[in-house]
This record gives sequence, C-alpha cells and structure tokens, in this order.
Amino acid sequence: MSGTNVWTRSRERMRRFPDLLAQCSTEAAAYGKCVVATTAGKQELQKDLCAKEFEALKACFVSAAKRGMK
Repeated sequence: MSGTNVWTRSRERMRRFPDLLAQCSTEAAAYGKCVVATTAGKQELQKDLCAKEFEALKACFVSAAKRGMK
C-alpha cells in the first residue's frame, strides 16, 4: 500500500467533514449541549456521560457519508 494513497484518502475525508457536519447539525448540537452540561464549572468530561448523544452523531455521520458516496 502506498503511503501517498493513505494521505489522499485522509484529506478527502477531511474535505467532506463540513458537509457531513451540516447534515448532522441536530445531532451535533445535542452532543455539544450534553458536553457543556456535563462539564459545567470545573468538572471534567467523563467517559460515557454523553454516550447516547455521541452514538446518534456517529450514526448520522456514517449515514451521511454513505449517502455522499453514491
């Protein structure tokens, strides 16, 4: 496998990220609100506090990416 190929694929994924984020704005906002709410004050974010919101955002990204590849 060529190292150049890896970087090309990585750059392409990064170029698509703003469009994917726009398609998943509701899920991204819900995840962001959860993170903000759980880190109020000086409290640190802990694993799995926003797992439900993260999984919804991840599923949306995967779905949007699949739609974009067709």
